[in-house]
Amino acid sequence: MAMSEPLGAGVEVQPPSDRAPRLTNAQRDRLRALGEVRSTSPGDVLFQDGDDGYDFFIVESGAVTIVQGYEREDRVLAVFGPHQFLGELGLLTGARVYLSAVVRDGGEVIQVPAAALRKLLGEDEELSNVILPAYLARRARLISIGAGVHLIGSRFSPDSRRLRDLLGRNRVPYQWTDLEEDDEVDALLQAIGVEPAETPVLIGTGDVLRNPTNNELAKALGLGAAGAPPALCDLVIVGGGPAGLAAAVYGASEGLDTQAIDCIAFGGQASTSSRIENYLGFPTGISGGELAARAVLQAKKFGARMAMPAQAIKLERDDGHYSVQLEGGDVVNGRTLIVATGAQYRKLGVPDLDRFEGLGVYYAATLVEAQMCAGDPVMIVGGGNSAGQAAIYMSRHASSCRLLIRGGDLGKSMSRYLVDEIERRDEIEVMTHSEIVELHGETSLESATVVDNRGDERTELPVKAAFVFIGASPNTDWLGGCLATDEDGFVLTGAGLGDEDRDAFVDGDAPYFLETSQPGIFAVGDVRSGSVKRVASGAGEGAMAVQLVHHRLSGH
Repeated sequence: MAMSEPLGAGVEVQPPSDRAPRLTNAQRDRLRALGEVRSTSPGDVLFQDGDDGYDFFIVESGAVTIVQGYEREDRVLAVFGPHQFLGELGLLTGARVYLSAVVRDGGEVIQVPAAALRKLLGEDEELSNVILPAYLARRARLISIGAGVHLIGSRFSPDSRRLRDLLGRNRVPYQWTDLEEDDEVDALLQAIGVEPAETPVLIGTGDVLRNPTNNELAKALGLGAAGAPPALCDLVIVGGGPAGLAAAVYGASEGLDTQAIDCIAFGGQASTSSRIENYLGFPTGISGGELAARAVLQAKKFGARMAMPAQAIKLERDDGHYSVQLEGGDVVNGRTLIVATGAQYRKLGVPDLDRFEGLGVYYAATLVEAQMCAGDPVMIVGGGNSAGQAAIYMSRHASSCRLLIRGGDLGKSMSRYLVDEIERRDEIEVMTHSEIVELHGETSLESATVVDNRGDERTELPVKAAFVFIGASPNTDWLGGCLATDEDGFVLTGAGLGDEDRDAFVDGDAPYFLETSQPGIFAVGDVRSGSVKRVASGAGEGAMAVQLVHHRLSGH
């Protein structure tokens, strides 16, 4: 459609950068061979929010504006010019479109089908090294500026918190509007025909979603795998943390028909870490979310099906294979199974805890939480690496940051590099021998009573957010006792299995190192008894388990 004043008029074209590189003549020639050259006019829409997907576009001449809320709010995010390309990470993952591309200055574009681009990136290392980092950088930028789909709700609503958590854990860029803080929200709701009582509401996917379930939101956004899995997979992976993701990458890359499922988001607890600085190959560190996003792309490139949200609720053995029943009634069948369901954070033993969860008490310290408590006093509870990383991250946003540990030595269970960084930061106060015993507040957390466990001294301190990292318990309830576990519920494997746990192995057969009490079922990562609770070790176990899967399958 023609426009008298094209969107982005007066906005400068993105200068060359990691987010907006320019392709060389040779690179554009290779892409041109896969697509077609199109003429464009001002106002042409190349793709629009709500579309199921979009193609890859390179601007040959002219300029294209990237817009949030096209024909609603018309928020201009960027303008791309000659030899720059459009799109971001969703093009590679197959997610639904939540931004629009509108031609500002007429010219020509090269249009390449998305499927052809994905195939090319798996074969052309040079182009992959240009496009993939740009897409990752654009996704990070969209998240940081609050652009993408639009979520409207109350910060006091558990459903708002649930949806924000799902979006944040899956690194879906979104704009948040708080009913209690935005003066223009009533007019916005009226414009889309929504009453405040119907919130939280999400727009930008083509439909108005009124308080959607996690499954409804994931489907609307195009997250996870499309369609049902085959009748029988070679390998089913339950859990999508570092261990499960590594197993998905190596299983699919080595020719196994691989199905991975996770209940909330791929990345597990690691995806909530703002910065992992001791992971091999990333000397400047990497966020847990970006590490997970890279791994998901890698697994999909090799053909793994990544399904979420998919909650495993029951495990059964059925005629020589294993069946995983999912919440909602679906069943996934596999010749072999890798259990990578990790562990869940333990909770504070204080009165009225459930009243403050999501309203001041959190179990992850991500950008979402940082935005919610910017300029406020916060507390971090715990002495492990997750607590140390959270303290460093939140200290950059909060007015004050206290780190509470039950013992007297911060270095007892925390990596030295984190201890050194915390000690260098004046913004972080370490409180040893300290525990929270009471939480206070009317509608949200306002203060906490802290006790010195060497005596009875109690102090009430102001706090708007308390981040709890005090250990974890294994996510094994869904196994229903099918696998042998230790006294704490972690799954036993290999040499850790007693003679009484090996009845399923016959004819002198013995379990492999990561194999459980059932042949063909392996346990990796935090859910496994005796595992090292680190990202690198989890990824290593996931990779190793795939080799043992091959041995078990060949044995059959």
